[in-house]
Amino acid sequence: MLNDIPAKKSLGQNFLKDEKIINLIAKIGDIKNTDTIIEVGPGTGNLTEKILEKTPKEFIVIEKDIRMINLLNKRFGNKIKIINDDMLKFSYEEYYDKKLIIFGNLPYNISASILAKWIKISELDSFCKKFILMFQKEVADRIIANTNSKSYGRLSILSNWKLEVEKIIDIEPSSFKPSPKIKSTLLKFTPKKNFYNLKNPKNLEHITNIFFNQRRKMIKHPLKLLFENFEEIAKKLNLDLNLRPQNLSNTTYYKICEMYEGLID
Repeated sequence: MLNDIPAKKSLGQNFLKDEKIINLIAKIGDIKNTDTIIEVGPGTGNLTEKILEKTPKEFIVIEKDIRMINLLNKRFGNKIKIINDDMLKFSYEEYYDKKLIIFGNLPYNISASILAKWIKISELDSFCKKFILMFQKEVADRIIANTNSKSYGRLSILSNWKLEVEKIIDIEPSSFKPSPKIKSTLLKFTPKKNFYNLKNPKNLEHITNIFFNQRRKMIKHPLKLLFENFEEIAKKLNLDLNLRPQNLSNTTYYKICEMYEGLID
């Protein structure tokens, strides 16, 4: 099933070889013949093949490794459109109104960054119908973490701002070639129709960075850095200043961001 092309550690390549998992991922996509698909980092094309069997209207793959591009060309020819680019640097502007389904086995070292890039797209529900993405389990745990848990933090708050997140399954290292040292997790993301209308996602990143860089300190300290009238802000939000950052809900952070954006207008 796999071609004998060695994985590049520098690109974070681990090729999925488990047919049961590959079939599950394609099934979750619920692909119709009217859908446009983007697969980022298709590697040797094992998932690509299963997606093609679902006969999407249009199928684009984004691959950085020229060795994989040559293999994909031989394997699929003009059945797919191949873009030779870095998934993190690629501009998705021409696809903003396509209602895409995006699949990706994301390299561990850039997975959080690529997810954040997509979340920052303004009309996210017009851009994408759903994301079906694989992460290192530790990163996935941070994405789905709840308030008051050890893994809860910036990534959970940003992800849940615009996305409904569903954990599908944990995946063993033996499902990949070469086998990574840790488990992976498959997540499904569906863009929300209604979410806090923040002016700039960078403000939310800035605020959560200030809070979670001082994770063990009481929230009085980061609030004081953001607002001169921090006690008034705490009162408006009914916040106990002795709480820690992990004790505040996602919604509270969105409200703090709204107030901060009103301050910097």
